[in-house]
Amino acid sequence: MILSRLAALTLLVPLMFTGASSAEEVVGNGVLLTPVGVYAMPVDTAIRPGEDAIYIVEKVGLIHAIRGGIPDPIPVLDVSDEVSSSLEQGLLGLAFSPDGTNMYVNLTDPDGDTRVLEFAMDSGVADEASRRELMQLDQPFENHNAGHLAFGPDGYLYGTLGDGGSGGDPMGNGQNIGSLLGSIFRIDPTPTEDAAYTIPADNPFVGVEGAREEIWAYGLRNPWKFSFDRVTGDLWIADVGQNLWEEIDVQPADAGGGQNYGWNQMEATHPYEGGVEPDNHVPPVFEYGHEGGACSITGGYVYRGDAIPSLVGAYLYGDWCEGSVHALRVGEDGAVDEDLGLDVPLLASFGEDPSGEVYALSLAGPVFRIDLLPA
Repeated sequence: MILSRLAALTLLVPLMFTGASSAEEVVGNGVLLTPVGVYAMPVDTAIRPGEDAIYIVEKVGLIHAIRGGIPDPIPVLDVSDEVSSSLEQGLLGLAFSPDGTNMYVNLTDPDGDTRVLEFAMDSGVADEASRRELMQLDQPFENHNAGHLAFGPDGYLYGTLGDGGSGGDPMGNGQNIGSLLGSIFRIDPTPTEDAAYTIPADNPFVGVEGAREEIWAYGLRNPWKFSFDRVTGDLWIADVGQNLWEEIDVQPADAGGGQNYGWNQMEATHPYEGGVEPDNHVPPVFEYGHEGGACSITGGYVYRGDAIPSLVGAYLYGDWCEGSVHALRVGEDGAVDEDLGLDVPLLASFGEDPSGEVYALSLAGPVFRIDLLPA
């Protein structure tokens, strides 16, 4: 099996960092990183509607909350005995229902397979007695599990699944709409008499013979991660490349589903190993190569906060290997990329708080808020 760059580097985390010692303020080009806490391999965040808190997901299987800027010592959820945290596995994603009553998590179990679970919220923590499984999916390899979850502006639950792993998509999942692997799915978590969730009637492959009707978009390698612009509703997707190219895809809010982002025939805008570009390929709005140590994109958010006016409307993202944080602006004349001069070793994820401020997460432990550098 071919291990991904992320998997290989994950094995080095205990040797490279000592946790709290790396949670130091970092100054960049007009902005800085302010540490807000140190966690055990943080990989995701989420906000719960109606609450002034940011929830932190630890890859090892715990969820914590920072309420009013103060870390809560009581875990919100502990599934640490139910996850395989090796390589790219573990507790990977978290989302709250639009009314805040339920939480949804994406994890890989001890067998390495994907599970999406629902819990009711009770006094700020998960009611484990309410646990309900929405989805179980066999994973053929240990890497490319994706795992991000988020509710869209339409109120439906979206989630990412990688192509199944190894290298080069040997099973051809990316271009196979009969497989959920290599896709973004879209479901209504409401159960029916026959299923744990409902498939929205306007999903693009409803009624298509041989297709998985949950699929919203496909042709993805390992989308890490996606987010909705809280102003426009546009969907931004960061898809990790194979050996040469990283890409950012954007689906406008009014585009509907069914987009094919090309993998494994394409790696960004380039044919992959003799691949033929699909007729319905939607090219990325931005791509970058592996020069200078870059190797694996980490997706973020379109900045809609108030603290840094110069970044409003820019998509903040970074690179796992390089540790850099960038601001991307896409317009009619193309894309303009700016390196913000911030260094986050093992940049695993980004987060967004209720006010739209953006956070950067290091797998080594620190969680930082991106702030305006004082004059």
